Amino acid sequence: MPYLEIQPKIVIAGAGVGGLVTALALHAAGLTNIHIYEASHQLTTLGVGINVQPSAVLILRNLGLLEALEKTAIKTQELNFYNRHGDAILSEKRGVAAGYLVPQFSIHRGDFQMLLLSAVKERLGEECVHLGHSLSKYEQNDKSVTAFFVNRHDFSPAEIPEVTGDVLIAADGINSTARKLLYPEEGPPRFSGRMLWRGCLERDPYLTGASMVWAGHADQKFIAYPISQRSANKSLSLVNWIAELRIRAKDDLDLTPPKTDWTRAVPKEVFAGPFAEWKCGGLEMKELIEKTDKVYEFPMSDRDPVERWSFGRLTLLGDAAHAMYPIGSNGASQAIIDAESLAKHLSTSLDDVEGALKAYELERLPPTAKIVMANRANGPDHVLQLAEERAPDGFDNVYDVIPKEELEGVGKVYKAIAGFEMDSVNKKAEDTEGIAEKHALRSPAEWI
Repeated sequence: MPYLEIQPKIVIAGAGVGGLVTALALHAAGLTNIHIYEASHQLTTLGVGINVQPSAVLILRNLGLLEALEKTAIKTQELNFYNRHGDAILSEKRGVAAGYLVPQFSIHRGDFQMLLLSAVKERLGEECVHLGHSLSKYEQNDKSVTAFFVNRHDFSPAEIPEVTGDVLIAADGINSTARKLLYPEEGPPRFSGRMLWRGCLERDPYLTGASMVWAGHADQKFIAYPISQRSANKSLSLVNWIAELRIRAKDDLDLTPPKTDWTRAVPKEVFAGPFAEWKCGGLEMKELIEKTDKVYEFPMSDRDPVERWSFGRLTLLGDAAHAMYPIGSNGASQAIIDAESLAKHLSTSLDDVEGALKAYELERLPPTAKIVMANRANGPDHVLQLAEERAPDGFDNVYDVIPKEELEGVGKVYKAIAGFEMDSVNKKAEDTEGIAEKHALRSPAEWI
């Protein structure tokens, strides 16, 4: 870690993936006076699976986290697209199997968060993370910024009711308080009209044991992929699955998401019927749903891109800045890329904090805005919609329906937009080889 004579006080609101990786990236850049304030009173392994693309895994590798990730996550080998009849549309190699120098990982979100939290506490100290602190407002002048915190259950002052620092990074999610203060007329997230039901089931492996299955079309989709290396060590697969259905008409002008509680299990009969006959990739969707103990409900929502993230000594990061549909496996990955960018600009411009935050915004806002809009157009999942529209009754050979060049072009365009083209990722991997040794966890398996 480089030595920095000036140590500004950095306040991070939110201990999700974005907030925790930001703390690690700032520490790696030589900044040590970092404090994280999280609204939840307890961080647990609740949650479901996520994917981390090679572009983001490279950042985690350079932070010394690769060995720890390999002990818990699945190194994704392939992504397979099917129509609703189980006809194969496209199969793509992923991660190392595709030629990347770093993997793509599929991992349980809760496990990932605990891994990052362990690394933060090891490097910055146990006392740097403060639970039960929900950001309520902020004030700033040309020399400092003050964040105010409450208990989110009753809005009483938190244990630390206010803290003053040099920088406030709002990584407080899709329902960000900071964003609400900056854009009071924006309102709630923008609902897609589609609901997601998610669950996890440990079962026998399917296909390669590290395969992702994407099936259906824009209004009805089923996704499944394994997320646990510990299950794989037992010759099993912990399969994360998502059932998606349109529940609101496309022309409905009401974009307000329905009220749901993602911590409360929902009855399976709400959504299971339309998937009763679906079979593809060695999976029977009915069986996955029936054998899963608890299923959770999530409205698929995003937010419109905004013109600014940085206001004086405050900036937005992750979902607070660019909440996007979970298409193309990009939400967590883009938050990790944000973290690297912000750490780079802050650590090299400590004499001009506001300029550093603006430079971060200029680097990250345009590409993430493009991803938000690309995901609204179904991103790489557009191949599913092409197959549904051109051959709703199925097909024998996909190239009779979608020319090979057109089919493969969908993914290439999206990778360029999302910033994980293989050549650019591999060049960066080679250029940064050896950096990880400076930041490796002392005991990468301790957190398990």
